[in-house]
Amino acid sequence: MRLAPPRSRLLKAVAAACVLSAPLAPAAAAGTPADEGDRHRVGVVISVTTTRVGAPGNPPVAVVPFTDAVYTDCDAAPETSRGCLTVGAVGYPYEIGRLEITVAQWVAFLNTADPEGRDPFDLYDGSESGASWPKYGQVEFSEDARTGRHYAPARPEWADKPYGFADFLDAARLVNSLFNGRILSKGTRTEGGFTYVTYQVRLSPRTERGMYDLDRPDTTRTEDSGFVVPSQNEWVKAAYYDPNGGGTNAYWKYPTNAGVFGDGDATAPSPTVLNPTTGDVTNASTQPLASYRPSGGAAPTWCPAQVPPDDCATVNPLGLDPTTYAEVYQGSLSTVGQARTTSPWGTLDQGGNAVEWTDTITPPPTGEDFGRVWRRLHGGVSNSAPYQMWPSAVGLQPQDNYFYRHTYPWLGIRIGVIGDLEPEDR
Repeated sequence: MRLAPPRSRLLKAVAAACVLSAPLAPAAAAGTPADEGDRHRVGVVISVTTTRVGAPGNPPVAVVPFTDAVYTDCDAAPETSRGCLTVGAVGYPYEIGRLEITVAQWVAFLNTADPEGRDPFDLYDGSESGASWPKYGQVEFSEDARTGRHYAPARPEWADKPYGFADFLDAARLVNSLFNGRILSKGTRTEGGFTYVTYQVRLSPRTERGMYDLDRPDTTRTEDSGFVVPSQNEWVKAAYYDPNGGGTNAYWKYPTNAGVFGDGDATAPSPTVLNPTTGDVTNASTQPLASYRPSGGAAPTWCPAQVPPDDCATVNPLGLDPTTYAEVYQGSLSTVGQARTTSPWGTLDQGGNAVEWTDTITPPPTGEDFGRVWRRLHGGVSNSAPYQMWPSAVGLQPQDNYFYRHTYPWLGIRIGVIGDLEPEDR
């Protein structure tokens, strides 16, 4: 069936997550039209705004994973079982999304990539629906809808929230759709000392090849110019590197403020307070600000006004009892950008809200990959503590973690741009 009962799909996801030795199956050829004549005639138009990141050749900073410090290099770092790595150095100018990809943008992509509602690449699962998951479900699927209209935000309030059910392959397919699409216009503006670029792009249904060749599980960038999933270094530089030399070794502790390394969460940004029925930020005048769970405090939360409170508190696709559900699922994604606190390069929400994928491949934590590809993630998350927003929070996950994708509604996407993209004349 196109949409199996959510619990059944969840059990399949658990099985897939447990069988770590199963390799990622090659991507099917279907869904990647070869007819160039159709390239620009189908697809929804979306707007994507990036911020320009300059200062090419900036120095890296060394981090010991999940510790409250940065170092000039790994020789200066203490020797621990966690090891050390350097992050943040980028030798070229680039752009990164000012905001996370929203549910509205993701729905536009779904309706372009899957206009017939057949979902050949598992871009959607029933656990993402508001009916299945009243509090966290973001996207509804309608089997009887017109071509190109099968997907919609579960509630109007979700349209401007980050899409939160992504794995890396989802992110790569969205990027390929942008890469293969048509740039209709490009506008540049300066605001608050930052340079923002807004692209109007007609998305392409071609998702399996482009910037990433999804026939290869360990795919890397295939071109020197185009839309990308940011690398770990690109992501870290945009979030923490201060070209004016602020912070420690020119790196901030949080994407919202320089902070003080070594002081725990004493200089963490304030946590957002959300409207309980819309997810809008109500305390934006408090700066710096981020959506996360403060130590000893409650995570920011909301549930659509149309949903009965009891359903918000109890109904879930995992079959969890209300007490366990309340303990495990805390924190909601807030409206993008409303925390208002910018990084050194003008991005918003790189601290808190959804944790975000990068395209950087990394060794698995056990040292054995069991046939799977692991990639780095960054950014903290609305249900987690301040340390997740540190530059040393170098998280990693299998790129195709089916269990997390269908049970963890805080996995987001931020796009990037390398090279110089211009509108197409034709």
